[in-house]
Parts: sequence; structure tokens; C-alpha cells
Amino acid sequence: MPSTALAGIRVLDLSRILAAPLATQMLADLGAEVIKVERPGSGDDSRTYGPPFAPGPEGDRTDTAAFYLSCNRNKRSVTVNHASTEGQELIRALAARSDVLVENFRTGTLAKYGLDHESLRALNPRLVYLSVTGFGQTGPYADRPGYDGIFQAMSGMMSVSGHPEEPMKVGVSMIDILTGLYASTAVLAALRHRDLTGEGQFIDLSLLDCGLASLSHFAMNYLVSGEVPQRRGNGGYGGIPSQAFPCKDRPIFLVAGNDKQFAAFCAAADRTDLLQDERFTTTSARIAHREQILPVLAAILRTRTRDEWLTVLDAHDVPAGPYNEMPEVFADPQVQHRGMLIEVEDPASGQLPMLANPIRFTATPVEGYAPPPALGEHTAEVLTALAGVTERQLAALRDRGVV
Repeated sequence: MPSTALAGIRVLDLSRILAAPLATQMLADLGAEVIKVERPGSGDDSRTYGPPFAPGPEGDRTDTAAFYLSCNRNKRSVTVNHASTEGQELIRALAARSDVLVENFRTGTLAKYGLDHESLRALNPRLVYLSVTGFGQTGPYADRPGYDGIFQAMSGMMSVSGHPEEPMKVGVSMIDILTGLYASTAVLAALRHRDLTGEGQFIDLSLLDCGLASLSHFAMNYLVSGEVPQRRGNGGYGGIPSQAFPCKDRPIFLVAGNDKQFAAFCAAADRTDLLQDERFTTTSARIAHREQILPVLAAILRTRTRDEWLTVLDAHDVPAGPYNEMPEVFADPQVQHRGMLIEVEDPASGQLPMLANPIRFTATPVEGYAPPPALGEHTAEVLTALAGVTERQLAALRDRGVV
């Protein structure tokens, strides 16, 4: 039995920045062999997306950005100039011996070099070829460039985020991250199809599509009702309450998603009288009278400190959580118990802290964490083993700037 879920799967990773590298990092965490192909000299653009940069062994800083470190662990780095004829041949040789190819070049770019799906399919009919672009392979915007913030704006995500007077981008690059998850899922499904039929396929994944799909129930509410969702700041669209509230000192996020939980909140707050008010007795009634009940709840929650409320709400089984800054997140006993912060041995940094993969398997656990590779760290190792390049040929390729 394999020790990892994707043992024996080889992924040729021609991607850079965030969405597609996150997808290939997920595949690498699950046990796939991921070969990251980068430009000689500069590499993945995100290597320079700092500060902050990774710490060095003597307390100084390296020239590798934390951004790059976030989505490139468990990979091997090979430098190949895909714009050169010799570089194209090397990539074709690697693609012929790979199960998956992932790229996020602008639509049509790799076709100019004979590295598109149709060209590589002739070499390897079993290849699963994933292309991640801003707008997809078809449509009036197919040739446009784009970044996460643009897609948050265009997909409608910003329209439902922020306060009533101001639409707001989600702090993290949420559409990149969601696209990475969609991408890894798509690859796994295509590999299953390949294993059943012997045939690979092309996957066309668009950040705009993924952003819109991620609106989920917000989009469905609009499609069913025709009502445009309103921005509610830290307020939700589910039961009432479902939002952040200031306490005496610091805020909490409180959710009473059903009538039982609201009754438990009222008991915890010594305000069971609210249950006698017909405006507040049911979830639907509380939603209909949102403007009347929220000020009442806000006044109640300002009467105690955050920790006092969290203690009493937990005792009454009411869902609530603290607003945490990053230091508090990693100090949280539940986060520590789940092992979400790990340290890996890194030649450049010594001990490198990283986020763990959150998936917990019983049979094929995610255990191996190799640090993100230095640029071209594995060029000789990979090209001699998989592309038939000799040491002498490798030296000549280096002289000509091909690798």
C-alpha cells in the first residue's frame, strides 16, 4: 500500500504566483512528485513579492519572499527557458513522463512554443492538462490579464463584502485560494477518469468563474428572489444574531443559528424576557425585525468583557468565538492541539515555520514537509533522470542560458 494518497503521480508545474501553485502544493502535500519549472535567473515572480523575506540562519534575511514560501513546499525546482527551442524540447520530454501538467500562462501563450494541450497530447495521451487563467480559454475577455482583486470586484464578491457605504475586498487573495482548491479537485477527478479510461483531458479553469461560483448561497438568494444582497459589514445573512459584537473590551463573533440557540443565548444573558416578544420568538421573525433586535443585543453584550461572555456562552452551548490577531491565532490551544503550525528544516533559514495541511487521513496521512526549493535546486537531478540529459550536455545548456 502506498504511504501517501498520490504516490506515483508526477506533476509538471509550469505555474507561478498563487492560484495554480497552491493547487500543485496541495497535490505535493498529498504525495505527488511535483516538478516546478521556472525561468533561469529570475524564477517564479512571487519569489520577490516581499517584504517580508524568509529569515536567514544568522538572523539576517534571505531574498526569498514569504509569499513564495506559502505555496511551493514539497516541490522540486528546475530552471528551463521555455522560449528557447532546446528548453521546449526539455519540457516536452518531462511532459511525456508526467501524469499532470499545470500552467497559468495567458490564453494561447504556450501554443506559440508547442507546449499547449493538443501538442503535448500527441506525446502523452494520458496527460491531464490544467490551464488556470483569469477569464478562461473562451469569451470576449479571454485575452485579458487579471489579478485577484479584479476578480473580487467583477465576480460580485466585493459587492457583498464590507459596510453598507463601502464595498470591500476580502483581505486575503480569496479567489486565488478558492481557485487553487477548485484546481486540485479538478485534477483529482481527471486522474480518476484517466485511470478508468486511459485518456487524459484538458481542464479550463477561470478565476472569474471560480469567484462567481464561490458566492454560493448569496448568488442563489439573488437568483431565487431577484433581491440584490446588501452589505452588512460583520453581520451575516443567517439567523439572528450572526455577527461581531463589541464587548466591554474586545469584540466576539456570536451566532444563534436556530431558535434553540437563541433561547440558550437569552438564558446566558439573563434576558429570557426577549423570548416573550413575538418579534423575536422565531428565526424568521428575528430576521424580519433585524433593525429592532440588533441594538438590543449590542447593548447586552457591552455589559461584560469578551472572556466573560465566551465563558458563559460556552457553558450554555451558544456558538461564539473571539476576534483574534495573528499572535492569538497561533497561541490558541485548539490550533496548537491540531498541529496547524509546523517547522521544517530549511538550508537557507534553519527552522522555517509553516502552516500545516489541514486534511487528516487515517491511512495516508500528510506527514512529509519539504521546504520550498531554491531556484533551480533540482535542475541537474531531474533533467538527468527524466530528460536523458548528460552532465556535459547540462553544462552546455547552462552556458547557453537554457537552464
